[in-house]
Amino acid sequence: MIIIDSEPKSDVYWHLIDLAFDICDEFILVVRKEIDLNDKGKSVLEKLNPHLEEMKEQSKWAGTELACGRTAYVYHYHINPEAREIIKEVSNSLYAWVQQNFPEDLSFYKNGKPWLANIEMSYILSENKSEIDRIVNIKGLEIRIK
Repeated sequence: MIIIDSEPKSDVYWHLIDLAFDICDEFILVVRKEIDLNDKGKSVLEKLNPHLEEMKEQSKWAGTELACGRTAYVYHYHINPEAREIIKEVSNSLYAWVQQNFPEDLSFYKNGKPWLANIEMSYILSENKSEIDRIVNIKGLEIRIK
C-alpha cells in the first residue's frame, strides 16, 4: 500500500491523474443522498455524462463501507482522454472531491479492484514494480510505502 501523505495539488495532482488514467480502466465518483450537490457539482456530473458506464446505488466502494443499510449513488466511468481532461479541468486538487462542490471520493479501479482510493485519506494499491516506480517518480508527491 502506498499512502499519500499530503494533498496532491496543481502539477502533482495532474501528474497523478495522468498516471491513474494510463494504468486504470475505470473511475468512480460518489453522491451521498444526505448531502445536497450544488450547481457546480451537478455541472461536473453533466460534463462527465457521455463517459458514464453505469450509476449504481451502493453501500460499499473503494475504501468505504456505509453502515446501517445506508447507500449512496456511485457513478462508474470509462477511462478515456476526454474524461481525463474533464477531471483535470474541473479541479486542481485531489482532496477537492467532496460534496457539495463536487461528487465525492474520486477513485480509480484496475481490473475491477481499487487502485487509487481517495476518501478521507488517499492510498494506492499496487504491487507492480513499474507502476510503483512511476508513482515514486511523480515530483512533489509525498508518499510512504507500507
